[in-house]
Amino acid sequence: MSNQESPGGVSRRALLKSTALGSLALAAGGLTLPFTLRRAAAAVQQATGDTTRIVWGACSVNCGSRCALRLHVRDDEVIYVETDNTGDDRYGDHQVRACLRGRSIRRRINHPDRLNYPMKRVGKRGEGKFVRISWQEALDTLADRLKSVVAQYGNEAVYINYSSGIVGGNITRSSPSASPVARLMNCYGGSLNQYGTYSTAQIACAMPYTYGSNDGNSTSDIENSKLVVMFGNNPAETRMSGGGITWYLEQARERSNARMIVIDPRYTDTAAGREDEWIPIRPGTDAALVAGIAWVLINEDLVDQPFLDKYCVGYDEKTLPAGVPANGHYKAYILGEGDDGIAKTPQWASRITGIPTDRIIKLAREIGMSKPAYICQGWGPQRQANGELTARAIAMLPILTGNVGINGGNSGARESTYTITIERLPVLENPVKTAISCFTWTDAIARGPEMTASRDGVRGKEKLDVPIKFLWNYAGNTIINQHSDINKTHEILQDESKCETIVVIDNFMTSSAKYADLLLPDLMTVEQEDIIPNDYAGNMGYLIFIQPATSAKFERKPIYWILSEVAKRLGDDVHQRFTEGRTQEQWLQYLYAKMMAKDPALPAYEDLKRMGIYKRKDPNGHFVAYRDFRRDPEAHPLKTPSGKIEIYSSRLAEIAARWQLEKDEVISPLPVYASTFEG
Repeated sequence: MSNQESPGGVSRRALLKSTALGSLALAAGGLTLPFTLRRAAAAVQQATGDTTRIVWGACSVNCGSRCALRLHVRDDEVIYVETDNTGDDRYGDHQVRACLRGRSIRRRINHPDRLNYPMKRVGKRGEGKFVRISWQEALDTLADRLKSVVAQYGNEAVYINYSSGIVGGNITRSSPSASPVARLMNCYGGSLNQYGTYSTAQIACAMPYTYGSNDGNSTSDIENSKLVVMFGNNPAETRMSGGGITWYLEQARERSNARMIVIDPRYTDTAAGREDEWIPIRPGTDAALVAGIAWVLINEDLVDQPFLDKYCVGYDEKTLPAGVPANGHYKAYILGEGDDGIAKTPQWASRITGIPTDRIIKLAREIGMSKPAYICQGWGPQRQANGELTARAIAMLPILTGNVGINGGNSGARESTYTITIERLPVLENPVKTAISCFTWTDAIARGPEMTASRDGVRGKEKLDVPIKFLWNYAGNTIINQHSDINKTHEILQDESKCETIVVIDNFMTSSAKYADLLLPDLMTVEQEDIIPNDYAGNMGYLIFIQPATSAKFERKPIYWILSEVAKRLGDDVHQRFTEGRTQEQWLQYLYAKMMAKDPALPAYEDLKRMGIYKRKDPNGHFVAYRDFRRDPEAHPLKTPSGKIEIYSSRLAEIAARWQLEKDEVISPLPVYASTFEG
């Protein structure tokens, strides 16, 4: 290499040397380097007496996969983030590697737009105009407003809004019925309940009418499958992390060489060259495709008749419940012998779905002749009007072919996951028994006393007595971001005579936070201690012990502290019931001791804290939905009224006769196709 000096007086060798040293200095300062420079950077840090420590954390946002993070901390600041590096990284004991969303947590921790102080609104709701106040004023105001609403309207006027910004933790958990906010309200007389979720309302409601639950086989069980058929299921974009479904799907298919067919209006990343075939479908018509497939299965004698006779109710006249019309069974509906008189031929299905007739016939034969077949659905197909029917219809394919309760098969639901024993912060019993659908909270603000059980789905009583007057929103952006008809929501919330108080607890000034009357700054998950389990994974369970990466900055406070302080102001008895005399750390120790009592194989509390992550493979190999029922239906009946798979649901027939439905709304005892009017 030449030592010739440049006109500026610096040799090429000197320039390269200084550049290399500068790169290492940048590495020490926390900038991302290529892997080839990591080792050299570590050597420089060691030589300079580096004080960096590694703290275990987790990403617990609502993709649901919950991945491990290793945060490198120096001088009370996170300087860079890695992910799980434990074990041999082999299938079944793999590293739970976070995606870019998790690995970018450092940028969120230090983001200039973080909420730093408690604030109160000074403009109109939605304008985002706030002034800083003290914690004393914020907590006093919150408690006083809550007391006032409960005194004037009762606890049914208090509502914890649906949110999913933090999922899975023991303490840091935003799910409204399982959050520490729910525990506080249950210590203070309760609050209006909710049911359903924005993601799964239809499928979560519908599948229990067929099976008694929502269970599906674990994705890892695909290693026993010959065919995989995915209806609107896109884990590569929705559950993409190293702890999630995509890894299992790829690894299991490598072992079984199962053919994979993706049925989706869009060519998704789950397909993306990994699929054997992509079948595009007109949105909202999956149930019509199923009916066309069923017609072929029935007419070509590809159904598992012994399975249908032994395990099911309502496939044909032999198992139809008493009192149902003779042509009220599923087979009659498919063959055109039911009330509508329309045979659900592939030609009929083709006109609705946009899928060619010959492809529907071929798909039906593939499903009927490939066993075991893993037939599953994501949450897209059911997110339509009448989506309950779609969810139940897709489940008919594994039912017709006898793929339920066996290795390599599935129930038609989305996949299930093996999870290690977890003991969560108990929320106690809610004294208020009334519940509304999570989607109808704006209706409950605007016209609460008009909402009834038969028209609006109110549960627990015939109608609401009062509207919602106090709204909690913890770790979520549902108020204005996820809820539909933003303009209508804005109009309702701007009228302060309706919902009198909105409390938002969050990290950032979200679009929902702009509607808060009181806005309180929360700590992030990685800034406080918690224990979190896996979810949306496969047959390897794990626990992650989250420890605070840094001290709390500015005036940000953990949710447990905030609610404990509110509880004090609601009364000594409320505070005692809420805390039971425990700090957040003491709660974790107490709950973990209960976990160890149930599961002695767990590591000791301090050992888990030191390890950061503990992994365990499912001792049963793979989770198989309804396996015990398949082996012995009398000893292990399903949680349906008949104890069997209910293709015909008498409960749904009764609901359809009783409820007040809109013109295009359809509730049917059979999993029929009904056109959708919005989604």
